[in-house]
Amino acid sequence: MQPKLKFLDRYLTIWIFLAMGTGVCLEYFIPSVSNITNSLSVGTTNIPLAIGLILMMYPSLAKVDYSLLPMAFKDKKVLSVSLLLNWIVSPILMFVLAIIFLRDEPDYMIGLILIGLARCIAMVIVWNDLAKGNSEYAALLIALNSIFQLVFYSFYVWLFINILPQKLGLGNFNISVPMKDVAESVFIYLGIPFTAGFLSRYFLIKIKGKDWFNRKFIPAISPITLYALLFTIVLMFSLKGDKILELPGDVIKVAVPLIVYFILTFFISFFIGKAMKVPYDKNASIAFTATGNNFELAIAVAIAVFGIHSPQAFVGVIGPLVEVPILILLVKVSLHLKKKYD
Repeated sequence: MQPKLKFLDRYLTIWIFLAMGTGVCLEYFIPSVSNITNSLSVGTTNIPLAIGLILMMYPSLAKVDYSLLPMAFKDKKVLSVSLLLNWIVSPILMFVLAIIFLRDEPDYMIGLILIGLARCIAMVIVWNDLAKGNSEYAALLIALNSIFQLVFYSFYVWLFINILPQKLGLGNFNISVPMKDVAESVFIYLGIPFTAGFLSRYFLIKIKGKDWFNRKFIPAISPITLYALLFTIVLMFSLKGDKILELPGDVIKVAVPLIVYFILTFFISFFIGKAMKVPYDKNASIAFTATGNNFELAIAVAIAVFGIHSPQAFVGVIGPLVEVPILILLVKVSLHLKKKYD
């Protein structure tokens, strides 16, 4: 039986638009909301926002089965293809598209690059299952991406934002993102949920068993990601009402390179795997892992480094808004390619 996208996931784009609208309405009709939100801060960290961002990351990291990692090294060809696509091809492609489409708007350009550097560890499970990919191999690649992300994301941000644009002479603007700030953000918004996910998985499986964990606990916590994402968006837009008239055009401006990125990445990944004679089920897992992005991390870093009002954070919100309809389309394309080439 072909799996179906869950109701909450299927209409994610609509929920995001509604969250944006709710935030703007709160700012317009209840202006005191923004004052209350701003008062709940310690230093530069807004407590409600920090809680929302951490909760957004936790469920996907609790799902990761790190015991699968040793298996990654048994199939060196497939592993090499996945690492190449996830950590070289995809980030470079998003970097190039950010330069092409948003060179004159460096803030949006940085937001797009942050998305490209954050490799998918959550929704890829959904796309992989819908496309009849190899579930075990997808879980393995997610575990690998989680470790790589924790270790290398800060370095990649420094390289792709602070160094490469200047070295390549790609603009007259001065781009500088403090690596210390990014590393702190990764430690808080990826490190904390990573640790919580790992520990809860380890101890709950030990106490209750793996079957209970996968059948009861994971389904119970999975919706938290969506609720926390929508909460974060409402909070962002309740503090951003004065910019609302600029948003429709900016949504399109950011959406176009994202659409191009998703489509190009999928086809590049799929046909590289096919050329290397990777079986369809593993090839689908590789292609969707390379195509998807960890928008939760990109949003968290953008807010922590640039602020909740920042254009970079706004770009992060547009990411999942675009991803769902495009990836649903690519799932159908993948299934068509399976029939054609298998």
